[in-house]
Amino acid sequence: MGYKTILTVVSDEALAQSTVDHAAALAAGWDAHLDALCFGVDRTQTGYYYAGANAMILQETITRATSDAEKLAGVVRAALGKKEARWAVEEGVAQLADIGRHVAGRARFADLVVLPKPYGKEHGVELEPVTEGALFEGQTPVLVVPDTVTPTATPSRVVIGWNESNEALRAVRASLPLLQSADNVHVVVIDPPQHGPNRSDPGGALSQYLARHGVKTEIDVLSKTMPRVSDVLCRHVQDLDADMIVMGAYGHSRFREAILGGATRNMLEQAEVPVFLAH
Repeated sequence: MGYKTILTVVSDEALAQSTVDHAAALAAGWDAHLDALCFGVDRTQTGYYYAGANAMILQETITRATSDAEKLAGVVRAALGKKEARWAVEEGVAQLADIGRHVAGRARFADLVVLPKPYGKEHGVELEPVTEGALFEGQTPVLVVPDTVTPTATPSRVVIGWNESNEALRAVRASLPLLQSADNVHVVVIDPPQHGPNRSDPGGALSQYLARHGVKTEIDVLSKTMPRVSDVLCRHVQDLDADMIVMGAYGHSRFREAILGGATRNMLEQAEVPVFLAH
């Protein structure tokens, strides 16, 4: 078992190099093929323009987006030309409201999608629908990589944010090749339930499952000593000097997470190591 097709999506030249470096490192490490999809984003909202202006403005924005896509593809080809991985680069134009659908269509036939953080200073608004398109419509695990992290194909120390949810279990199964190659995997349980079949051994069933796959696991049971679960998890990642976080994505609706916040959104905003997500 491993990753044989890896997809990355590039829509911002400022983030292209770090994202491509991570994707290429994974592709080389797993002897996988890397597909890089370069999008020029058409941000036109035609309904807001006065009558008669729509066609002119639409053509101008499409021309600009096409030029952006060609430039991005050139940058990515130059970066990948120095890598050892097998790769292919495609370019295209997508409207902001439709970019998630385009990403999902390609993500469905990939084993893993590597993307930059969707939130942060000067991170474009298209990064969020790109991430959600791969996770939800594409039904593909996503590795979200901060642009300041050194790329690696095999993280040494991994933290699993375990809450017994279906999303978390799917993330664990999808990340199994990476977990098997790690030196240590910490199953982190924050404020385990007081009732239920696993109350006396939180994380025990998952640890046993992973051990049978050759994964070296430890169980860390933590109290929620900070306002948000993501805060506790990030602090534990720092304490362990971990290289990656594995967690389920969007246990609540995306709308609720966007408006009220949630563990997934908070983690993607503040994480300083790659975050492996599945839904």
